[in-house]
Amino acid sequence: MYDVQHPAYSKLAQIGREITTKVKPRAVVVFSAHWQASKDTVQVNTAEITDLIYDFYGFPDHYYKEKYPNVGSQEVAGKVLDSLKEAGIKAEGVKRGLDHGVWASFKCAFEPDSNPLNVPIVQVSLFKTEDPIQHYRLGQAVSKLREENILIIVSGMAVHNLRDMMFSFGNPTPLPYTVSFDEALKDAVTTSPDKREKAMADLLKRPDARQAHPFFDHLLPIHIGAGAAGDDVGVRLWTLKDGSMSWAQYRFGELESASVL
Repeated sequence: MYDVQHPAYSKLAQIGREITTKVKPRAVVVFSAHWQASKDTVQVNTAEITDLIYDFYGFPDHYYKEKYPNVGSQEVAGKVLDSLKEAGIKAEGVKRGLDHGVWASFKCAFEPDSNPLNVPIVQVSLFKTEDPIQHYRLGQAVSKLREENILIIVSGMAVHNLRDMMFSFGNPTPLPYTVSFDEALKDAVTTSPDKREKAMADLLKRPDARQAHPFFDHLLPIHIGAGAAGDDVGVRLWTLKDGSMSWAQYRFGELESASVL
């Protein structure tokens, strides 16, 4: 967010501008790796006015003074709750702020002064499980919202190993598992829709999966996006393998009806 020279910053800004100028959604429903509710229940933020959640520790003071202008929507939250309940998924509305999985990335993609989003943002939780099929079904349940020009954004990372950052800090050379898992993710996401669910689930069984993701919370959002995609094909817009991280970005469908990681 502060390293505006980082390639991921400019790519997020480019994708954000495509969303505001070409997709032009009437609202955004976002799933973040940083909100897991419970093993069998999803929570939906019904608050119209939401504060930011500074869910990180030990950073300089100015990190905790960041602001991001946003507004929620009880109407859109209600649509999400109805969709989940129709699919047989237990769901409840709660009032909650936006965690940094949303606002930090949105400040890069939708910089408030140069490219404001200016539509309601409704955040939805993940399950507190590591079940890929359960999260794929969650995406399928909200897929129909796209027919109402409600954009579904999923926020995670293609490879996310914070423990190994200490070994690769300052050296952008990707670790072997960063390379192998990043490419495996691409293969799964871009496979034909009729084979995608199994391919996505099989990712978690790979021998390099726990190296790429010691915890699967940052991976499972893409399963939600893939589930929400229906018959739309996934495409990798860009990737950057960087030490123990990958900044890959994906889209399902054409710009007018996309789901994005």
